[in-house]
Amino acid sequence: MAVLPILTAPNPILKTKAKRVETVDDRVRALMSDMMETMYKAPGIGLAAPQIGVLERVIVMDTGKTEETRNPIRMANPEIVWASDEDRTYEEGCLSVPEHYSNVVRPAEVKVRYLDESGAQKEIHATELLATVIQHEMDHLDGILFIDHISSLKRNMILRKLLKMRKEAESA
Repeated sequence: MAVLPILTAPNPILKTKAKRVETVDDRVRALMSDMMETMYKAPGIGLAAPQIGVLERVIVMDTGKTEETRNPIRMANPEIVWASDEDRTYEEGCLSVPEHYSNVVRPAEVKVRYLDESGAQKEIHATELLATVIQHEMDHLDGILFIDHISSLKRNMILRKLLKMRKEAESA
């Protein structure tokens, strides 16, 4: 397993739609393991393959707060098959948009069909934080960042700050 570098906005890869995984093989399982290690190290509760520069429909997440409550979930080709009419607002952050947070409104519950790390088709009914994390990570697969759900004024302010941070880091 390896900890991989996480891309930050406004990297154009983050705005690119990822391709479906043909089969969950050893390569995809290794990718999922590397993504989990990278996510835990960051630290974060979700990570999508495009965030590490891999344009494949793979996401990982774990909303457990401690090592004892960890519940890692690995998904290939996730698709929402049902979403509730009720919405919920969460303050979201993102490893690709470091140090910035904003309220985002999403469906409160979703049912998601996906392939697990063994290649078996599964379905999960997610609520609360897990529903938000799944939707947030699935957005990455379509080139959407959480800041795309907020006002253009606030989004542009965040992107300018990120560019400034990147320039300062490159000149240091």
